[in-house]
Amino acid sequence: MNIRRLRLPRTRAGRRRSVQAVMAGCVLALLPATWLYVSTAGRLGTTADAPRTEVAVVFGAGLWDGEPSPYLAHRLDAAAKLYRAGRIEVVLVTGDNSREDYDEPDAMRVYLTRHGVPDERIVSDYAGFDTWDSCVRAKKIFGVDRAVLISQGFHIRRAVALCEAAGVASYGVGVEAKHDVTWYYGGAREILAAGKAALDAVFEPDPRFLGLKEKGVARALDSAG
Repeated sequence: MNIRRLRLPRTRAGRRRSVQAVMAGCVLALLPATWLYVSTAGRLGTTADAPRTEVAVVFGAGLWDGEPSPYLAHRLDAAAKLYRAGRIEVVLVTGDNSREDYDEPDAMRVYLTRHGVPDERIVSDYAGFDTWDSCVRAKKIFGVDRAVLISQGFHIRRAVALCEAAGVASYGVGVEAKHDVTWYYGGAREILAAGKAALDAVFEPDPRFLGLKEKGVARALDSAG
């Protein structure tokens, strides 16, 4: 088998063009991540900073043996803390329920009720298959116009930017997380996910499943008085 080695251009002009092409590629690759940082400036904080808002949205982050993963549990803890502090009235839990044996929203609901959030103040979105789908459904299906979003720091900027693009005025709470392998993986994944997020914001594709409008959030707010 003949394998040809990569040859650099022989001329100075050719080498300069190659360097310029590489630099342009790097700039283009980083543009979506830059957009996330610029578009979410001033919209992020902690549970102590979160403005009083009727609805909080908690994004799914996996289950372990049917229970919320540690990362998801941290998100739910933050939501419960905001509820107990009177800063939110309703929690919209959005996640994956594409299989009978995998139900993120119900596991999230059970966890929240164990931590002091009344069941009638929790609304489940069973078709939050990714961040864009969750944001669009929060707006179009559940009628959410304004929300506090809760996720890990490496994901929260993308969540805020996409919900803003979907028409939900958003404030992001980035919860603390141990800097383990999962954290580093999540951070690296966000670099690639930023590109998809930019495309979603520009082209506004329909979610994987949209469905009919639901009154769950309105009913939960009514129960709050």
